[in-house]
Amino acid sequence: MHILVTNDDGIYASGILTLARVAAQAGHSVVVAAPATQQSATGHRLTINESLMVHQRDIDPHFPAFAINGTPVDCVRIGRKLTDKPFDFCLSGINDGVNVGTDLFYSGTAAAAREAAMLYLPSMAISIETKATEEMRVKLAEQALLIMDYIHKRPMPRLTFCNLNAPSLPPDQVKPVKITPISESYWLDEYVERINPRGQRYYWLEDGVMKEQAEEGTDVALILQGHMTVSFVGGFVNNNSLYYPRLEELLDH
Repeated sequence: MHILVTNDDGIYASGILTLARVAAQAGHSVVVAAPATQQSATGHRLTINESLMVHQRDIDPHFPAFAINGTPVDCVRIGRKLTDKPFDFCLSGINDGVNVGTDLFYSGTAAAAREAAMLYLPSMAISIETKATEEMRVKLAEQALLIMDYIHKRPMPRLTFCNLNAPSLPPDQVKPVKITPISESYWLDEYVERINPRGQRYYWLEDGVMKEQAEEGTDVALILQGHMTVSFVGGFVNNNSLYYPRLEELLDH
């Protein structure tokens, strides 16, 4: 397959290099189009008021790689223009840190996969817990390719992407893969007020604690238990008639 590989950690991140190399070694045609700088937690942001520059980078002799001074979503859109051959699949990752639960709203990794899905390009976001070794990343990349082949033969609905996450455990200690719903639990990250050396007040986001225990069987809970998880993240959920059946009638009066 002809694969577009991107991420939100930047073109020089170890995760994207591992993913692209494993895909190329498996016989796939790979093109890397990734942010020139770290773009974590940028969500589904597009660059609309700045020019975007594309520079080819020699990160590996087996595939072309392009650094783009934009967001992961920008990289997906521009990446499609960097080759004459249409892509068959988009892989976003391997992210340094899992993207589960409400993290999906913030994640640039997930946003890139979502953008590809919006453009009718099957896609997968791939993430692993921090402090992962190269051996762990390689195993995850291999698993991602197996899932990609499966999905390619059984297309997902439009606006749906696959979200693959793994714990940072030795491959022989990772528990079986589970297809999971997405947890609604979230983290209470706090902006802490500080004073810089010039006496100016500023705020810094510090890691928080989970507000509530993750629901049993969800992606968050199973990652914490050592499982690799797969979730299929859909697009719009049209709950208008479910939640507000009489709102139009009310507003007409």
